[in-house]
Amino acid sequence: MREKQASYGFFSADVCVIKGGMERIKETRMTGDIPHLLQPHQTSTEIYQFKNFAGNDGSSNTLSKAEFSSLVASQLPTFVKNANDPSVIEQLMKSLDENNDGELTFLEFWKLIGNLANKQGGF
Repeated sequence: MREKQASYGFFSADVCVIKGGMERIKETRMTGDIPHLLQPHQTSTEIYQFKNFAGNDGSSNTLSKAEFSSLVASQLPTFVKNANDPSVIEQLMKSLDENNDGELTFLEFWKLIGNLANKQGGF
């Protein structure tokens, strides 16, 4: 495993490169102003949704698989194909759950929002 630094526009990250060239973000830092797409008034919806769904069946700081499934099905059905399919939710959750604890922190969940924003913006 080796580490490298990467820059992603308004933030930079320490990235661990693991077996097979896969990368895991270790730490992130803001490097400038938040772009207009991510201004607080717009991101407050995602924060509210996370807090609204988190804690329904456990910790209020994480989303369980059931909470994540409910959030995606009710809030993101036009962005996630087959959002009601349990196997799609399982695969999506595994791709976001960096520490493999079966729950998503806000930062893990935020990766999904970032990916959706990239796709919507044509990046």
